[in-house]
Amino acid sequence: MSDASLRARHPEAGTSALPSAIDGDRKSGDVEISSIEHLEDLKLDETHRRLKNRHIQLIGIGGTLGTAIVVQIGSALTRGGPASLFIAFTLWSTFILAINSCLTEMVTWMPISSPFIRFADAFVDPALGFAAGINFFIFEASLVPFEIVAFNLVLRFWTEKIPVEAVFVFILVCYFLLNFFAVQWYGESEFWLAIGKVILAVGLICFTFVIMLGGNPLHDRFGFRNWDPSVVEGAPFAEYIKTGSLGRFLGFLACFIQASFTIAGPDYVAMTAGEASLPRTTLPRAFKSVFFRLSTFFILGSLCVGIVVPYKDPDLLDALSNAKPGAGSSPYVIAMQHLHIRGLPHIVNALIATSIFSAGNSYVYCASRTLYGLALEGKVPRFFARCTRNGVPYYCVGLTLAIALLCFLEVSNSSAVVLQWFVNLVTASQLLNYAIIAYTYLRFHKALQLQGIPRESLPHRSKWQPFCAYYALAGTLTMAFVSGYTVFLPGNWDIPTFLFSYTMIGLVPVLFVLWKVIKKTKVQDLQDTSFFATERARIDRYEENYIGTVPTGRFTRLAEYIFA
Repeated sequence: MSDASLRARHPEAGTSALPSAIDGDRKSGDVEISSIEHLEDLKLDETHRRLKNRHIQLIGIGGTLGTAIVVQIGSALTRGGPASLFIAFTLWSTFILAINSCLTEMVTWMPISSPFIRFADAFVDPALGFAAGINFFIFEASLVPFEIVAFNLVLRFWTEKIPVEAVFVFILVCYFLLNFFAVQWYGESEFWLAIGKVILAVGLICFTFVIMLGGNPLHDRFGFRNWDPSVVEGAPFAEYIKTGSLGRFLGFLACFIQASFTIAGPDYVAMTAGEASLPRTTLPRAFKSVFFRLSTFFILGSLCVGIVVPYKDPDLLDALSNAKPGAGSSPYVIAMQHLHIRGLPHIVNALIATSIFSAGNSYVYCASRTLYGLALEGKVPRFFARCTRNGVPYYCVGLTLAIALLCFLEVSNSSAVVLQWFVNLVTASQLLNYAIIAYTYLRFHKALQLQGIPRESLPHRSKWQPFCAYYALAGTLTMAFVSGYTVFLPGNWDIPTFLFSYTMIGLVPVLFVLWKVIKKTKVQDLQDTSFFATERARIDRYEENYIGTVPTGRFTRLAEYIFA
């Protein structure tokens, strides 16, 4: 029997819950599950594989396309100008590509619940798995009240007569219904809601192309006028804080920081791995398509924003400084008002509302599954690993929604202040999470070499490795420290801003050391890691015995065909 087979007997390898038909044959490849005597001691994953390819693709999009690309991007435009904004978003997309490459290779071979959190545990140190899990849970859970408050802000574009408390209760009840009963409810809701985001993103890109060529009520064929320094002073590179070359660099840096918070996606796809149907077939396609679609939306979106409105437009500056509700602060809506285009602002605001609701829905899912993964690894109380008959970790969903009650802070504070609290708190968390993923991949890559496992044998092999991992690690760590740099400039020192910008950077090492001291953990021996052999064996058998279902409904069949 091979060393891999012997290592597969150890309980620490973990398992995945599969249909009962698999229990009749407990052998897959060179991993013999029949030799495991005490299955009740394993970390059983009770979630169900009900998410299809189309669900996963749109979940990856739904978790990232929100107000940032339509509204908040205007703030970065005013600081850096159109060229800096476009270059920054294009450059940061390369870092997301690197993260995507790291996750694709690991997750498609080991499609387990909360993968990159448990990978940090298995390939680096259990203490890092704990720190990574808590960091990502705080990140996702904090974004839920952020989106709820943002949704209320969007409604104020139309009316302020709806009580704030009523809006919050309605959203929380909807999130509870969509996330508590069965994962396919969440998958279906997110699929159709995210389509609204795609329509919004594509529609605004097409809108820009049409109006810049003169297709507007004023018949103004303005093209790239707002990039012309003879028309807009300082364009296309704006000065920020300082003047001259340094000011233009700081303007670019402001845009780059905005891009590092705005562009994401691969981590949301990875979180579905434990509940994906046919994961080794579905996930590679989902990772590839989500990256290219997100890059298209964000890169083209950053280009379009700089076309439709000047970076120093008085109406844009006034809307941002006064935090006009909903689409009122969007550069696109301001351009529509300049061109006397009526009706479209209301459509944009409606699609922004669905986008915000969809993003919050994704955050509830990802936060609850992160907590579930920590429970499977014994990092949080075991009762968080309990699931309903439909495979939903109900305690995890409940705690996530309890944290979402922070949205009621808005009752005594302005929307802009509350939104900024959440944005500042979680910006570094996302970057630290990406850095941990990159470092974990480097350890995974080394483990394959030490154990003589050729990368060609993996279900998916990403390109330019391990360069991509080093590239992503350097970029994400650098931006995590740079994102709050303005607080250190003369006259800008502010203790709350400093704490919000750097709390997570200080907290993650503390969590790592705390768990390492209490549990006396050791750095994993890469020559002996099992690569989750037992769970992989069960997934192998699941895919061999998989019997798909024929979709019902005309629109569902069409969606399955488009996203096949």
